[in-house]
Amino acid sequence: MPMAGFPTMGYPPPQPGYPAASGYPQPSQPYPQQNTGYPPSQGYPNNAQGYTQSPQGYPQTAQGYPPSAQAYPQSAQGYPQAQTGYSQASPGYPQTDKYQSYPSHNQSQSQSQQTYSVSSNPMANTPESKPTVVPANPFDPREDAAVLRKAMKGFGTDEKAIIQVLTRRSNEQRLRIAFEFKTLYGKDLVSDLKSETSGKFEDLLVALMTPLPQFYAKELHDATAGIGTDEDVLIEVMCTMSNHEIHVIKQAYTAIYGTLLEDDLRGDTSGNFKRLMTSLCMGNRSEDFHVDQQKAREDARSLLQAGELRLGTDESVFNAVLCSRSFPQLAAIFQEYHFLTGHDIDDAIKAEFSGDLEKALRAIVKVVRNKPLFFAERLHKSMKGLGTNDRQLIRIMVTRCEVDLGDISNMFHSKYGETLQSWIEGDCSGHYKKCLLGLLGLY
Repeated sequence: MPMAGFPTMGYPPPQPGYPAASGYPQPSQPYPQQNTGYPPSQGYPNNAQGYTQSPQGYPQTAQGYPPSAQAYPQSAQGYPQAQTGYSQASPGYPQTDKYQSYPSHNQSQSQSQQTYSVSSNPMANTPESKPTVVPANPFDPREDAAVLRKAMKGFGTDEKAIIQVLTRRSNEQRLRIAFEFKTLYGKDLVSDLKSETSGKFEDLLVALMTPLPQFYAKELHDATAGIGTDEDVLIEVMCTMSNHEIHVIKQAYTAIYGTLLEDDLRGDTSGNFKRLMTSLCMGNRSEDFHVDQQKAREDARSLLQAGELRLGTDESVFNAVLCSRSFPQLAAIFQEYHFLTGHDIDDAIKAEFSGDLEKALRAIVKVVRNKPLFFAERLHKSMKGLGTNDRQLIRIMVTRCEVDLGDISNMFHSKYGETLQSWIEGDCSGHYKKCLLGLLGLY
């Protein structure tokens, strides 16, 4: 399953009035109407005979389409992604034959229960993350659009109203507000925000109003465009995304820039770092949450033989293992490596590799062990010393606020002995600072 806060349906989000699951409730309307029949004037003179024979002509209908009170709860268990995967099933019911091909409802029920049991076990073992921005409930996008219009109308700008609306809504809700804003006032909300604000505050608001796939695509494009490459951005995004997120980002990238993300990454990187980025760009990491301890031991031996036990390093082995194994499996591999060698795999990577490849491999290790700590270190680095890496600060705050920014803030405090809030207050100023604090739920 994709992370919370990341759009599951791509972009733009579905507009109000078009629920994703609209394909299923509709059959409950046409079937009861069959009892009334169609008048002969409409071209169905034999409807009474046709409908009485339907139980014989379609012996599997009673099994394939049980009453809604029974069928829908089971479909919610067996097909947890049905809301997104079958959003287009309503026009014409093109997938009816697929469901009729199941000879027995009991068999399909047992299959669905088996599917649910496999996918639900890892979710039960996954600790809940702590977002700092959650969808507003109740939510009225037109009322929010009116508040933003009032805040920017006439002389002066009510920045406090803008911050309180946009930092207390999810990314999808902000896009709904923009849609209603254009509907009501015939103006683009992002354009109005740009004209009424400036500097880093403007950059932060524009980031908040950008669909997440497009935002990530722009960050990756800017990291590779022009002279030089910002490898830190590539590492931060490509080493932390799930398969689903990588595929959605790739689609957004091609839609915006007309090129393939893989091609741009390969054209702007080189050597073993290029191979690592290419492997990660495939979005083909195993998502099996079952840990095979025997295979973990074998992979640990392979990593040891490819690195410390030979002259030179076989980078391809590290590339294959760290880019294809699931995160739980990688955690087991790292434990086995420590058992075999007596030291941590992070130390081995530092000794065997250098440059961007070392940074990327160590990033994968950190993400496997503690993803919030990885982002806490990135936030600390963005504000440490003279000056601020505002782009990195904005990127992490905007993309993680609906996922695990609460955990990141806790890790920041645990590692550095100071709160993330105090660092933001000491390093930023004005409405930019207030908006960042709003994403932390502190304004």
